[in-house]
Formats: sequence, structure tokens, C-alpha cells
Amino acid sequence: MTTTTSCVQDWFGPEFERLHPLLQHLHLHGGVLVGDVHIQVGRGLAGVLGRRLAHKMGIPIDQPHRHLRVVISHRAQQLHWARSFGTGAGSAKEVLSVFDAVGQHPSGYWVERTGAMHFKMTVDVIDGGWHWRALGASLHGLPLPISLLPRSRAYKHIENGAYRFEVAFVMPLLGPLFSYSGLLQQEDV
Repeated sequence: MTTTTSCVQDWFGPEFERLHPLLQHLHLHGGVLVGDVHIQVGRGLAGVLGRRLAHKMGIPIDQPHRHLRVVISHRAQQLHWARSFGTGAGSAKEVLSVFDAVGQHPSGYWVERTGAMHFKMTVDVIDGGWHWRALGASLHGLPLPISLLPRSRAYKHIENGAYRFEVAFVMPLLGPLFSYSGLLQQEDV
């Protein structure tokens, strides 16, 4: 009998069992999540910085609501999230994030490549949910001091059998830069 594993399960090791069973299944077998997301952009200087950061990450912020489709898969030591932000009019903005696993939890981390931005992150499991925590970042390969970066909040957890998530960036003293969040359902494939 063979056991199915993924880079996520390998990275977490025994901590994988602390994730909600639906998150475990998603990260063992992959899947497709769909739903509507709410997109917010800050005001004033925070909004200017938020628009720039979203552009560097490839996240469309031109509309307050979009349909989101996320295809989650893994290859070797990589986790792939292919996100498609639809406008409801048939056109969509595609954003691919590739997460490279480095080491193993708790001392290991993930490197996310989204557009020109690279983020070094770890994951905290809180009440069965997956909470990213930024450790560092770079733009076009140049390291950015973590103290100068916006604070990020990125998580996913299970809510009534669906996947609640949020990705938000806040700059101390300026306030919210931009965020997107929603409740996604697993799509049958």
C-alpha cells in the first residue's frame, strides 16, 4: 500500500495533522476553488502605494468585486496557485504564484514568486487554519528590509464547509494599502 504525500505534507511533517481535514485534502490532492471576492484599496498615499504593490504582484484592483477561480496543485517541492480574477464580462486576469518549499516546519519556509515580487514566508496553523507569516521579501531580486515592508495578513480557514480567505497589506501610520477576500467553494472537477 502506498501513501499519497505532497510537498505541503512533507514540509509540515507532523504539524500537517493540525490543519483542518478539508485543507489537508486540498493540499494532498489539489483542487479548484471558486467564488466572488471583495477587493479594497486604501485612500490617499496608502492607496497609491497599494495600487503599486498590487500591480507588482499582478493582482487586479480596478473593480471592487471579481469572480476568483484558484487551481491548486503541487510538483516536486513546489506548490502552485493559478488564480484567475474574472470581471463577470468574460475577461479574466491570470496570476500564477509558485511557492518553493525550503526545509521543513518549524525552521523551514516557503518562497512565493508572484510577478516581480518574491516573498519568504512561514505558516502558522491556528485553529486548523493556514496563516502565512512574512519573513522577508525582494523585488527584482533585490532584498527589501522587512521593517520597511507593509504588514501582511494572509490566511485561509474552513467556514461551514467553504474556504474563507483574506490577503491584506497595511502600512504602519498610513493604514490599509489593498486587500482581497472572500468565501470559496471547492469545484467538482
